[in-house]
Amino acid sequence: MTNPQEPPHDDPSIWARPGSEGGPAQPSAPDQADSPPAAHDQPTAGLAPPYSEDAPTEATSGLPPSEDAPVKKRRRWLRDPVSVVLVLVIVVALTIAGLVGGEIYARHRADSVVAAATECVVHDKVNVSFGPTPFLLQHITGHYRGISIHTAGNQVRDAKGMKADILIDDVDLHGDANSKGTIGSLDASITWTSDGIKQTVAGSIPFIGGLVNSVATDPNAGTIELKGALGLGSVTVKPQVADNGLALQVVSVTAMGAPIPRETAQSALDIFASRLANDYPLGIHADSVQVTEDGVAAHFSTRDAAIPPGQSDPCFANL
Repeated sequence: MTNPQEPPHDDPSIWARPGSEGGPAQPSAPDQADSPPAAHDQPTAGLAPPYSEDAPTEATSGLPPSEDAPVKKRRRWLRDPVSVVLVLVIVVALTIAGLVGGEIYARHRADSVVAAATECVVHDKVNVSFGPTPFLLQHITGHYRGISIHTAGNQVRDAKGMKADILIDDVDLHGDANSKGTIGSLDASITWTSDGIKQTVAGSIPFIGGLVNSVATDPNAGTIELKGALGLGSVTVKPQVADNGLALQVVSVTAMGAPIPRETAQSALDIFASRLANDYPLGIHADSVQVTEDGVAAHFSTRDAAIPPGQSDPCFANL
């Protein structure tokens, strides 16, 4: 009987015992990557995993987790063109509203200051308005244009029933110690009603004023007739420009229907006319005068006039 053949020495024997060098090889343990995860490694149902590759971390965002969400919202907001346009529209609207509000306030303030100065000169209420150029721009440059002034028509100084419509242009308030600035041009259209003439003469001219009961104008002859009550007498005068002011030249004087010398009436009318319109500030003077159906119309003006300092004329103290 023959013995079984031994396996080769260089080949491990399949008959090797477990645990011994010569025992049979045990099957290797399954790879840990292929084995199912342990129970404690499974994610809890209904909860988010503690880490996600898409979620920003403190290391990737550079901000704490509590501040990262607002940053992302801001970035999304900046990428939204509609939001950017809305913001720009709001900013522009607020800027325009601020400019309009400042323009309204500045104009109102300027109207009040100019109105106060004019009312002090003419002794009547006035309405002031500035031209279409933005007032804030005029105020910044100290150069004003297109100022319109309209008096109420109650009086101009002692002249009852007189109204003035004034246009002032090219006002420069860069003054010096001798003046507050200059007025390039001032033009004033004056209207004086017949009833205003009667009231003014009655209260201002001695002897003649007490006799005047009515006033009649003759545009063709350019004369004004001051009539007394009950035919006691009349004085006919012709308004004209003399020495840059208004003068009332006596044409005729009658008393009880009989003519009398004009000298007495002329002297009284000269004093009245000199007080009426020959003492205006800024070098304002009469250019023309004409008689109308309703009274008298005149034009006054001045050019390149120096605005007096407040201490010399209190009417201009607040300009």
